[in-house]
Amino acid sequence: MNPHAMRWLSWSLLLLAGLGFAAWLLVRMQAREQKFRTRLAAAVSPHHRARTPDADTAASPWRGSPTPWAVLCRRAALGFGFDPLRADQYPLRWWIGISACLLPARAIGGFLAAILGPLALVAVLPIWIVLSRSLFHLFDHRRALRLFTQMPDALATIVRAVRVGIPVADGLRMVARDLPEPTAAEFSRLSSQIAIGMPPDEALRAMALRNGLQEYRFFATALALQAQTGGGLTETLETLADVIRKRVALRARGHALASEARTSVIILLSLPFFAGGALALLNPHYIAVLFFTPGGRRLLGIAILSLGMGMLVMRSIIQRSLS
Repeated sequence: MNPHAMRWLSWSLLLLAGLGFAAWLLVRMQAREQKFRTRLAAAVSPHHRARTPDADTAASPWRGSPTPWAVLCRRAALGFGFDPLRADQYPLRWWIGISACLLPARAIGGFLAAILGPLALVAVLPIWIVLSRSLFHLFDHRRALRLFTQMPDALATIVRAVRVGIPVADGLRMVARDLPEPTAAEFSRLSSQIAIGMPPDEALRAMALRNGLQEYRFFATALALQAQTGGGLTETLETLADVIRKRVALRARGHALASEARTSVIILLSLPFFAGGALALLNPHYIAVLFFTPGGRRLLGIAILSLGMGMLVMRSIIQRSLS
């Protein structure tokens, strides 16, 4: 087969693999979203109140424009790990993050093509999607961790405000004024929505959906139940704050206990690179076999693949032990 036909074949396979991977991601995201909506509806249906179209649009802008193009764009963005409803929560624009992930994906694909042949270029699109999803997941995880650790202080501020006779709405504004970011921004947005006439339970539910944290859902449910049925709000929020504090302490203890395992992972991952660099300095001709012979390039590709799989397995074990 001539090089021109080989190039067309590799790009065709790349396109087919990319389309298949994108379709799989869309189906998986749709199934996860449907499962989440089902669980949420089952949890809040006993306390559900009739919602107006204006409240729906305010809670989720995408519901105000349910065109097929908007739905397709949102699913494509979710496939790359970017949630349009959280656009203001990321430290950079979506196109900068996705474009920045394309460069290392292309570099990895070129390296694999040099080792395994031109057909390895089909891995560029899946690697691009994985890197993009990992980047936005890192942003979401860091922000969720800050919200999680700041939640007990926010609840304690609201409890102190309610005990001295300050209304809950003013307590929410106190949290927006006194606490650091990103909790201050979330409660400032919540206070603004309530101030312009949005029902408090709708604003709380929108904040919980926007953040994706279970603690915010518990907080929204507690305030909604207290507004509808009455009862001791301070006791409920104190209990919730105490539970979250214990979870924060337990998480810190788990990370401290897993520090040895994380150090072992770092050492095992860095050892091949240090050994390869030392061999390249001491005996360049010996290490050059891995880069300039077909068999050496295959062995290098297998080694890199094994190292990546081992890293993923070890990371998965640590994350599962801490979850």
